[in-house]
Amino acid sequence: MSADTRTRLLAGALHMITEQGIAKVSARSIAAAAGVNQALVFYHFKSVDELLSAACRHGAEQRVAVYRERLSRVRNLGELLELGRELHATERADGNVAVLAQLLAGAQTQPRLAPATAAGLALWIDEIEGALARVLADTPLAEFVDVPGLARATAAAFIGLELYEGVDADGAERALDALEQLSALVTVLEELGPVARRAVRARVRRGRGHSSARDRS
Repeated sequence: MSADTRTRLLAGALHMITEQGIAKVSARSIAAAAGVNQALVFYHFKSVDELLSAACRHGAEQRVAVYRERLSRVRNLGELLELGRELHATERADGNVAVLAQLLAGAQTQPRLAPATAAGLALWIDEIEGALARVLADTPLAEFVDVPGLARATAAAFIGLELYEGVDADGAERALDALEQLSALVTVLEELGPVARRAVRARVRRGRGHSSARDRS
């Protein structure tokens, strides 16, 4: 029963963040959502912040588990972006990206939330990084792309799209379309012959060399 109560409190915390935003979440509101006595919040967790931190990890673990197998089967950037669109639409409709956005915002003023929020986000980043490393491995971009950095940029972009879509849905859709255009460009590069591929790599290397020189100056 104790484990069940703990799980209900975690679910109640996530529900209240979705419904009211992190600023209005309290032990009383979480307990009401979970259908338990308010004292049980402090029995299972030392504070509301600790409960919110645990809920962040719990929610991320649940959602990542839903997509882990499908991410492992992605074969190219096009498939990854298609899954990303589906993930974005589903997670937005279910309020899950909003929860993460709320926790990220809350961590700015409540530093105790930062480690758990980062850990929850890291679960997504690890899966995205694995998929990107796999689909880029045989492309001309493999030796030039910082895959861990790109995985973090991708995760940050999807959280940003959640916020952006609320004020400019058309703009968010265009942002996703632009990512698909980049995917099409990578596909074209993959279809180049070996001579053309070498030329592209040489040109990119020169471009990187010029950038590095400017940075040193």
